[in-house]
Amino acid sequence: MDWSIQEISKLAGTTSRTLRHYGDVGLLEPSRIGSNGYRYYDDGALVRLQRILLLRELGLGLPAINEALRHNSDSPGALRSHLQWLRQEEDRLARQIASVEETITRLEGGEQLMAENMFKGFDHTQHKDEVEERWGKDAYATSDRWWRSKSGAENEACQVEISQLSADWSTAAASGGTADSELAQSLARRQFDWLSGMPGLPASGGKLSKEYFVGLGEMYVADDRFGANYGGKADAEFVRDAMAVYAEKHL
Repeated sequence: MDWSIQEISKLAGTTSRTLRHYGDVGLLEPSRIGSNGYRYYDDGALVRLQRILLLRELGLGLPAINEALRHNSDSPGALRSHLQWLRQEEDRLARQIASVEETITRLEGGEQLMAENMFKGFDHTQHKDEVEERWGKDAYATSDRWWRSKSGAENEACQVEISQLSADWSTAAASGGTADSELAQSLARRQFDWLSGMPGLPASGGKLSKEYFVGLGEMYVADDRFGANYGGKADAEFVRDAMAVYAEKHL
């Protein structure tokens, strides 16, 4: 089954012109073009369009979206990662809504405000003490300034990138491959590049230090909270081993 460009533009809340532009830049090719010249889209194209629109809502430009789609052609895996992030955002927004609703109720009723309830869902500094203990106050202060300098769309895009990387690690671990495989090492490189983009982390010679990178992998296994991001202890061990191999080869 397929749908005409007019049907899809209406369903997706976009325009035929936008869909044609996506096709012209190689982002969303129609599955076929009818004898009347109309473009038609099948199930695969609809899934791809859904991913495009999700990434557009995060503020990503078309070149960045094209790269993201090219890098990860596993649509169910990518959507599962995005869904995980959306649910986290849903929980955070629900806490914000409840907090603001309580404030309004108390203000209108002349009641005493409850400071401890007013900022639920707003805090991104919950790991402040732990970061300062492990890597020093300067490390936290630098990363905090970096995070606050980003726009909302940039912060959301960063969250999606993190979720996608975690999902890809879990998939690789489940595949039964080894830590020195091409897939595992490509993920270790992505892990290194992602961490290298964060200011305030221990560096040597202008790049993330080997000791920090290897130590972080060990922490994924030692701390269940971090290991949970990679599917549990067994998968975290796979991540740790792949990071150690990468560090020995490249750092």
